[in-house]
Amino acid sequence: MTKFSDLNLSPKVLKAVDEAGYESPTPIQAGAIPPALEGRDVLGIAQTGTGKTAGFVLPMITLLARGRARARMPRSLVLCPTRELAAQVAENFDTYAKHVRLTKALLIGGVSFREQDKLIDKGVDVLIATPGRLLDHFERGKLLLTGVQIMVVDEADRMLDMGFIPDIERIFSLTPFTRQTLFFSATMAPEIERITNTFLSNPERIEVARQATTGENIKQCVVMFKASRRDREASEKRKLLRALIDSEGDKCTNAIVFCNRKTDVDIVAKSLKKYGYDAAPIHGDLDQSQRTRTLDGFRGGTLRFLIASDVAARGLDVPSVSHVFNFDVPGHAEDYVHRIGRTGRAGRDGKAMMICIPRDEKNLADIERLVQKEIPRLENPLNSGNSPVQVPVQSESKAPEKEDKPSSERGPKPDRGPKPDRGPKPDRGPKPEPKPERSPEPTASSPARNKPSDDKPTENKSRNRGGRGQDRGGKKVVGMGDHLPGFIALSFDERRAI
Repeated sequence: MTKFSDLNLSPKVLKAVDEAGYESPTPIQAGAIPPALEGRDVLGIAQTGTGKTAGFVLPMITLLARGRARARMPRSLVLCPTRELAAQVAENFDTYAKHVRLTKALLIGGVSFREQDKLIDKGVDVLIATPGRLLDHFERGKLLLTGVQIMVVDEADRMLDMGFIPDIERIFSLTPFTRQTLFFSATMAPEIERITNTFLSNPERIEVARQATTGENIKQCVVMFKASRRDREASEKRKLLRALIDSEGDKCTNAIVFCNRKTDVDIVAKSLKKYGYDAAPIHGDLDQSQRTRTLDGFRGGTLRFLIASDVAARGLDVPSVSHVFNFDVPGHAEDYVHRIGRTGRAGRDGKAMMICIPRDEKNLADIERLVQKEIPRLENPLNSGNSPVQVPVQSESKAPEKEDKPSSERGPKPDRGPKPDRGPKPDRGPKPEPKPERSPEPTASSPARNKPSDDKPTENKSRNRGGRGQDRGGKKVVGMGDHLPGFIALSFDERRAI
């Protein structure tokens, strides 16, 4: 069996490793450390939880033990996809370099620029950063990358898959061509490997496990779930999650619950706390100080359930995680490998449970195709008969719908009793007769059709309100009828004479 003393590490590094309690290297460490110490480029592929971080930190410390950093010019650079993973690499560096006089700086978002600038100005041997914050310092003129001797890309596939390709290419262009490059990842898709061929020069490829394999010590299962109604899917799914947690009993000492969306992370965390579970959320939209407190509480055992997005799926090392619950089926099959890799670490047993709704069945098939095995199906605990899904009954306050029946089938109207006698109405006297309308008096110049006829008696007839367009004789009104002004009938000469 290979020991760390056989890997040509410096005595001070070996002393720190021994104090940390490690006796023999993992396969990825045993394969990557020797070529890295020789100065060769390394492409390391291994399933998550196998110690890849120590696989590049230990040779870096040994190589950098000789030499001194200059202001604003770090000697090595480690790129990480998330703040949590970058902070974890910094913790590993502190553990293994405590007997070596090397300095480091952690450049991540959510932290003051001023404090980071002070560290860079003093000169650092190891610079651990996320791509965005690193480029922010460079554009502000606070950082030069021309002195980088060793460059490490941790979780390389995730870095490239998350849209960091332009940033990665720019960072590589700012570093010397003679640098040593180390790539480490759990998965390496063919298109990602094609890009790494641009960055690495004749790398030593170490693949200690089949790509995208899961640990044999992790028990996996999936629950096929279909809601009783579409609008109740979210609440019934959260109820199923609580049932799965309760079914594990005392075996579930702590767990990480993964959701695809940040909004669901907050909702699930709030729901679990409502029902008495010790849970807290962690995702990219939270303040960095809050994310750090939450993660420290989970690592320290004061927090039982960590509800997380994929920000916690890559590289986070919490050795004692007993369970991983996938509240959502991940959209990318590779993310499933990283998620369940948070349990079963360092040789421990773990369990991964997943909830799959009908529209996620295609993603489930992609996962099974990637891991090259079928994930066992688990019976829905809500369908066991003890705790069935309760369908809420319609509220009694809602008025029933009226049936459309003919009047003959509706029955007689209810008798509401005699109307109250309000007494005789007061006598207001006879109604006044309507006044007859006055006819306009004809003028001397008016035509004969505007004068009353001599052979017909003139009668005062009131205008019939219902017969619109009718004159008093019942004939159809032409033009303005009796209301035609006399001057309109005058000729032009008569009008001038007026």
